[in-house]
Amino acid sequence: MKGLYCRAGESDAEPKFVIQETSLPEVLGSHLVRVQVKACGLSPVDFKLLEDLGIQRDLIPVGREVAGVVLQVGDKVSFFQPEDEVVGILPLDSPCSGLCDVIEIDEHYLVQKPEKLSSVCVAGALRDGLCAHTALHTHARMAAGHTLLVMDGASSFGLMCIQLACHHGVKVLTTSHSPQKHTFLEQLRPSVGVQDPLVVKVIPVYNGSSDLLPVVLEETGGLGVDIVVDSGVRLHEEESEKTKLLPHKHDIISVLGVGGHWVTSHKDLQLDPPDCRFLYLKSASLTFLNHEVWTASSAQQGRYLHILKDVVEKMSAGVLRPQPEEAVPLYEATVTMATVQCHQKKKAVVQL
Repeated sequence: MKGLYCRAGESDAEPKFVIQETSLPEVLGSHLVRVQVKACGLSPVDFKLLEDLGIQRDLIPVGREVAGVVLQVGDKVSFFQPEDEVVGILPLDSPCSGLCDVIEIDEHYLVQKPEKLSSVCVAGALRDGLCAHTALHTHARMAAGHTLLVMDGASSFGLMCIQLACHHGVKVLTTSHSPQKHTFLEQLRPSVGVQDPLVVKVIPVYNGSSDLLPVVLEETGGLGVDIVVDSGVRLHEEESEKTKLLPHKHDIISVLGVGGHWVTSHKDLQLDPPDCRFLYLKSASLTFLNHEVWTASSAQQGRYLHILKDVVEKMSAGVLRPQPEEAVPLYEATVTMATVQCHQKKKAVVQL
């Protein structure tokens, strides 16, 4: 049996992705589930996070969002039976690559997959759904009547945030990074119910001058938004090709209303004393979105499973409608993962 693994490069060297032979133990553990993988999502490997958690290996398993069918269960497994369709995310310390034909995973990392939901769809969108749910429910305490600003709403994560927020009666504003994305966001409609636009205002940021603050204040009657969810921020005024479309940290703080919540994906965010003073004056809060915290800690395992179940059920019901991801065959996995790792591609799905 073969799986996809990453051999971390020395210092600044590019990591290498290789197909390696692997095998499973003959005896299945008491709480383990043996799953035949049907589809696997590929996301970048966070080497710094693995180092921080003390997970250091010569070969790091790649591909952690999996969907498949249960083949065998351990004698103490209570949630699943053979032939159940399941979906889940392998923990950071899992020895298995999700791109193996058959994997072993603890039952507490899996949930039932709704029958009408395709394996490719759920494997490709599960991580973004988990991130959106964590950002809006766990961190921002989203409620009906709130106003939300989603940065780069046409991204897979931004799209999930928009759809989830609209489902809960939240007024959504977003930014667009190209004319095509702008048109896409303006044409977003719910799958059921009243066909009003999902986004009340799409703010273009691709034309050089950002009107973020005046537009947000106009839409909110000068009050600012209750929640901001970013997908990265600019820490300095100088712009590079990578950061020119990202909002400056001061712009985000400026658009927050009193008591607002800023949920950031920026791992190395630095705030100066004036920024902190501005947040203090608004009694606003800042939260870091680390979606790996659920599998890195077992403290809230039940809550994590509840979130996963809620996400897949909302996908099945059409509340969350991810952009369809074209599946790639297994023989293209190494090349595809290399493009994902260097951020030339946001994510990918491999169909087995």
